[in-house]
Amino acid sequence: MPFALVQGEPLTNPPQDLYIPPDALEVFLEAFEGPLDLLLYLIKRQNLDILDIPIAEVTRQYMEYIAMMRELRLELAAEYLVMAAMLAEIKSRMLLPRPPSDEGEDEDPRAELIRRLQEYERIRRAAEDIDELPRLERDIALASAQAPDREAVRPEPDVDLRELLLALREVMARAQMFTHHHIQREPLSVRERMSRVLEALGDEFRDFTSFFDAEEGRGGVVVTLLAMLELLKSQLIELMQNEPFAPIYVRRV
Repeated sequence: MPFALVQGEPLTNPPQDLYIPPDALEVFLEAFEGPLDLLLYLIKRQNLDILDIPIAEVTRQYMEYIAMMRELRLELAAEYLVMAAMLAEIKSRMLLPRPPSDEGEDEDPRAELIRRLQEYERIRRAAEDIDELPRLERDIALASAQAPDREAVRPEPDVDLRELLLALREVMARAQMFTHHHIQREPLSVRERMSRVLEALGDEFRDFTSFFDAEEGRGGVVVTLLAMLELLKSQLIELMQNEPFAPIYVRRV
Protein backbone atom coordinates (compact mmCIF):
# COMPACT_ATOMS: atom_id res chain seq x y z
CA MET A 1 0.00 0.00 0.00
CA PRO A 2 1.37 3.46 -0.83
CA PHE A 3 2.25 5.73 2.05
CA ALA A 4 0.90 8.80 0.30
CA LEU A 5 0.19 10.29 -3.11
CA VAL A 6 2.36 13.23 -4.11
CA GLN A 7 1.42 14.88 -7.41
CA GLY A 8 -0.22 11.61 -8.50
CA GLU A 9 2.76 9.41 -7.72
CA PRO A 10 2.43 6.85 -4.89
CA LEU A 11 5.06 6.78 -2.15
CA THR A 12 5.61 3.51 -0.30
CA ASN A 13 8.09 4.90 2.23
CA PRO A 14 8.17 8.30 3.87
CA PRO A 15 11.10 10.53 2.89
CA GLN A 16 14.10 10.37 5.21
CA ASP A 17 14.44 14.15 5.38
CA LEU A 18 10.75 14.70 6.19
CA TYR A 19 10.38 16.92 9.24
CA ILE A 20 7.02 17.34 10.98
CA PRO A 21 6.98 20.08 13.63
CA PRO A 22 5.37 19.16 16.96
CA ASP A 23 2.55 21.66 16.53
CA ALA A 24 1.66 20.60 12.98
CA LEU A 25 -0.64 17.80 14.13
CA GLU A 26 -3.43 18.55 16.54
CA VAL A 27 -5.53 15.74 18.02
CA PHE A 28 -8.96 16.46 19.42
CA LEU A 29 -10.00 14.06 22.13
CA GLU A 30 -13.57 13.55 23.17
CA ALA A 31 -14.75 16.55 25.15
CA PHE A 32 -15.30 15.77 28.79
CA GLU A 33 -17.07 18.14 31.12
CA GLY A 34 -15.06 17.09 34.18
CA PRO A 35 -13.26 14.23 35.88
CA LEU A 36 -16.49 12.41 36.70
CA ASP A 37 -17.51 12.57 33.05
CA LEU A 38 -14.17 11.06 32.00
CA LEU A 39 -14.38 8.36 34.65
CA LEU A 40 -17.95 7.46 33.66
CA TYR A 41 -16.84 7.26 30.04
CA LEU A 42 -14.06 4.79 30.89
CA ILE A 43 -16.49 2.61 32.85
CA LYS A 44 -19.19 2.53 30.14
CA ARG A 45 -16.69 1.96 27.33
CA GLN A 46 -15.76 -1.41 28.88
CA ASN A 47 -19.33 -2.27 29.98
CA LEU A 48 -18.27 -2.39 33.60
CA ASP A 49 -20.65 -2.56 36.52
CA ILE A 50 -20.66 0.79 38.24
CA LEU A 51 -21.31 -0.92 41.58
CA ASP A 52 -18.24 -3.15 41.21
CA ILE A 53 -15.53 -1.00 39.66
CA PRO A 54 -12.12 -2.62 39.03
CA ILE A 55 -10.36 0.37 40.50
CA ALA A 56 -6.85 -0.67 39.42
CA GLU A 57 -7.71 -0.91 35.71
CA VAL A 58 -9.83 2.25 35.72
CA THR A 59 -7.08 4.17 37.51
CA ARG A 60 -4.53 3.03 34.94
CA GLN A 61 -6.68 4.18 32.01
CA TYR A 62 -7.46 7.46 33.76
CA MET A 63 -3.77 8.18 34.23
CA GLU A 64 -3.13 7.36 30.57
CA TYR A 65 -5.65 10.03 29.54
CA ILE A 66 -4.01 12.50 31.92
CA ALA A 67 -0.60 11.76 30.43
CA MET A 68 -2.00 12.07 26.88
CA MET A 69 -3.46 15.50 27.68
CA ARG A 70 -0.11 16.65 28.99
CA GLU A 71 1.72 15.43 25.89
CA LEU A 72 -0.74 17.27 23.63
CA ARG A 73 -0.21 20.42 25.68
CA LEU A 74 -3.84 20.57 26.69
CA GLU A 75 -4.68 22.64 29.71
CA LEU A 76 -5.50 20.38 32.66
CA ALA A 77 -7.92 21.56 35.29
CA ALA A 78 -7.05 20.99 38.91
CA GLU A 79 -10.13 18.83 39.42
CA TYR A 80 -8.73 16.20 37.03
CA LEU A 81 -5.62 15.93 39.19
CA VAL A 82 -7.74 15.75 42.34
CA MET A 83 -9.67 12.84 40.85
CA ALA A 84 -6.39 11.13 39.94
CA ALA A 85 -5.22 11.49 43.54
CA MET A 86 -8.55 10.14 44.78
CA LEU A 87 -8.31 7.09 42.51
CA ALA A 88 -4.75 6.47 43.68
CA GLU A 89 -5.89 6.65 47.30
CA ILE A 90 -8.77 4.22 46.71
CA LYS A 91 -6.42 1.85 44.89
CA SER A 92 -3.92 1.92 47.72
CA ARG A 93 -6.61 1.36 50.33
CA MET A 94 -7.92 -1.66 48.43
CA LEU A 95 -4.41 -3.11 48.05
CA LEU A 96 -3.45 -2.70 51.72
CA PRO A 97 -4.73 -5.30 54.19
CA ARG A 98 -7.64 -4.10 56.28
CA PRO A 99 -7.31 -4.22 60.07
CA PRO A 100 -10.07 -6.14 61.88
CA SER A 101 -12.88 -3.93 63.16
CA ASP A 102 -15.20 -4.43 66.08
CA GLU A 103 -18.17 -3.02 64.18
CA GLY A 104 -18.03 -5.65 61.47
CA GLU A 105 -16.95 -5.16 57.88
CA ASP A 106 -15.32 -1.89 56.90
CA GLU A 107 -16.96 0.39 54.39
CA ASP A 108 -15.93 -0.16 50.76
CA PRO A 109 -13.40 2.56 49.75
CA ARG A 110 -15.21 2.85 46.44
CA ALA A 111 -18.57 3.69 48.05
CA GLU A 112 -18.14 7.47 47.97
CA LEU A 113 -16.89 7.37 44.37
CA ILE A 114 -19.77 5.13 43.32
CA ARG A 115 -22.28 7.47 44.97
CA ARG A 116 -20.82 10.48 43.17
CA LEU A 117 -20.79 8.62 39.83
CA GLN A 118 -24.45 7.55 40.21
CA GLU A 119 -25.50 11.05 41.16
CA TYR A 120 -23.56 12.56 38.26
CA GLU A 121 -25.06 10.04 35.82
CA ARG A 122 -28.59 10.93 36.92
CA ILE A 123 -27.91 14.64 36.57
CA ARG A 124 -26.29 14.21 33.15
CA ARG A 125 -29.16 12.06 31.90
CA ALA A 126 -31.68 14.65 33.10
CA ALA A 127 -29.67 17.39 31.37
CA GLU A 128 -29.65 15.39 28.11
CA ASP A 129 -33.43 14.88 28.35
CA ILE A 130 -33.93 18.59 28.91
CA ASP A 131 -31.61 19.41 26.02
CA GLU A 132 -33.71 17.24 23.68
CA LEU A 133 -36.78 19.35 24.40
CA PRO A 134 -37.60 21.99 21.79
CA ARG A 135 -35.99 25.25 22.84
CA LEU A 136 -37.25 28.66 21.91
CA GLU A 137 -35.00 30.55 19.49
CA ARG A 138 -32.83 27.44 19.03
CA ASP A 139 -35.12 24.76 17.60
CA ILE A 140 -38.33 26.74 17.28
CA ALA A 141 -39.13 30.37 16.68
CA LEU A 142 -42.24 32.36 17.32
CA ALA A 143 -43.95 33.25 14.10
CA SER A 144 -45.69 36.53 13.66
CA ALA A 145 -47.44 37.85 10.62
CA GLN A 146 -49.37 40.98 9.89
CA ALA A 147 -52.12 41.10 7.35
CA PRO A 148 -51.29 43.41 4.48
CA ASP A 149 -53.28 46.59 4.08
CA ARG A 150 -55.69 45.76 1.31
CA GLU A 151 -57.35 49.05 0.54
CA ALA A 152 -59.65 48.54 -2.38
CA VAL A 153 -59.12 51.24 -4.97
CA ARG A 154 -61.85 51.27 -7.56
CA PRO A 155 -60.63 53.03 -10.69
CA GLU A 156 -63.01 55.23 -12.57
CA PRO A 157 -64.16 53.88 -15.95
CA ASP A 158 -62.05 55.15 -18.79
CA VAL A 159 -64.76 55.40 -21.47
CA ASP A 160 -64.93 57.97 -24.21
CA LEU A 161 -68.18 59.94 -24.42
CA ARG A 162 -68.48 59.13 -28.11
CA GLU A 163 -68.34 55.40 -27.38
CA LEU A 164 -71.03 55.83 -24.73
CA LEU A 165 -73.34 57.66 -27.17
CA LEU A 166 -72.83 55.00 -29.82
CA ALA A 167 -73.74 52.26 -27.34
CA LEU A 168 -76.84 54.24 -26.29
CA ARG A 169 -77.89 54.57 -29.93
CA GLU A 170 -77.69 50.80 -30.38
CA VAL A 171 -79.80 50.26 -27.28
CA MET A 172 -82.42 52.74 -28.49
CA ALA A 173 -82.51 51.04 -31.89
CA ARG A 174 -83.14 47.65 -30.27
CA ALA A 175 -85.80 49.15 -28.00
CA GLN A 176 -87.54 50.71 -31.02
CA MET A 177 -88.10 47.23 -32.45
CA PHE A 178 -90.17 46.27 -29.41
CA THR A 179 -92.30 49.46 -29.12
CA HIS A 180 -96.08 49.01 -29.19
CA HIS A 181 -99.16 51.11 -28.58
CA HIS A 182 -101.86 50.11 -26.19
CA ILE A 183 -105.22 51.44 -27.37
CA GLN A 184 -108.13 51.38 -24.99
CA ARG A 185 -111.51 52.97 -24.89
CA GLU A 186 -111.68 56.39 -23.32
CA PRO A 187 -113.80 56.14 -20.15
CA LEU A 188 -114.89 59.79 -20.53
CA SER A 189 -117.31 60.68 -23.35
CA VAL A 190 -117.84 64.21 -24.66
CA ARG A 191 -121.35 63.35 -25.77
CA GLU A 192 -122.27 62.03 -22.34
CA ARG A 193 -120.76 65.11 -20.69
CA MET A 194 -122.88 67.40 -22.95
CA SER A 195 -126.01 65.69 -21.72
CA ARG A 196 -124.94 66.03 -18.09
CA VAL A 197 -124.27 69.76 -18.54
CA LEU A 198 -127.69 70.36 -20.04
CA GLU A 199 -129.39 68.42 -17.24
CA ALA A 200 -127.48 70.37 -14.61
CA LEU A 201 -128.42 73.78 -16.06
CA GLY A 202 -132.21 73.66 -16.01
CA ASP A 203 -133.64 77.18 -16.36
CA GLU A 204 -131.19 79.09 -14.11
CA PHE A 205 -127.71 80.58 -14.30
CA ARG A 206 -124.78 78.61 -12.94
CA ASP A 207 -121.18 79.41 -12.34
CA PHE A 208 -118.90 78.24 -15.12
CA THR A 209 -116.42 76.64 -12.72
CA SER A 210 -119.08 74.57 -10.96
CA PHE A 211 -119.20 72.13 -13.89
CA PHE A 212 -115.60 71.01 -13.38
CA ASP A 213 -114.77 68.23 -10.91
CA ALA A 214 -111.13 68.27 -9.75
CA GLU A 215 -111.30 64.61 -8.69
CA GLU A 216 -111.62 63.55 -12.33
CA GLY A 217 -108.18 64.97 -13.04
CA ARG A 218 -106.97 66.68 -16.14
CA GLY A 219 -108.85 64.35 -18.46
CA GLY A 220 -112.18 65.12 -16.83
CA VAL A 221 -111.56 68.89 -17.04
CA VAL A 222 -110.72 68.65 -20.76
CA VAL A 223 -113.77 66.53 -21.53
CA THR A 224 -116.06 68.98 -19.70
CA LEU A 225 -114.56 71.94 -21.55
CA LEU A 226 -114.99 70.20 -24.91
CA ALA A 227 -118.57 69.35 -24.05
CA MET A 228 -119.38 73.01 -23.20
CA LEU A 229 -117.69 74.22 -26.41
CA GLU A 230 -119.78 71.78 -28.45
CA LEU A 231 -122.93 73.10 -26.71
CA LEU A 232 -121.89 76.68 -27.50
CA LYS A 233 -121.26 75.71 -31.10
CA SER A 234 -124.73 74.12 -31.29
CA GLN A 235 -126.19 77.24 -29.60
CA LEU A 236 -127.68 75.17 -26.78
CA ILE A 237 -125.99 77.23 -24.04
CA GLU A 238 -124.60 80.74 -23.74
CA LEU A 239 -121.92 82.31 -21.57
CA MET A 240 -122.43 85.65 -19.83
CA GLN A 241 -120.06 88.06 -18.01
CA ASN A 242 -121.15 91.42 -16.56
CA GLU A 243 -117.71 93.06 -16.61
CA PRO A 244 -114.08 92.16 -17.27
CA PHE A 245 -112.58 89.72 -14.74
CA ALA A 246 -116.05 89.07 -13.34
CA PRO A 247 -117.37 85.50 -12.83
CA ILE A 248 -118.61 83.71 -15.95
CA TYR A 249 -122.10 82.23 -15.87
CA VAL A 250 -123.70 79.61 -18.04
CA ARG A 251 -127.34 79.65 -19.09
CA ARG A 252 -129.38 77.24 -21.15
CA VAL A 253 -130.81 78.78 -24.33
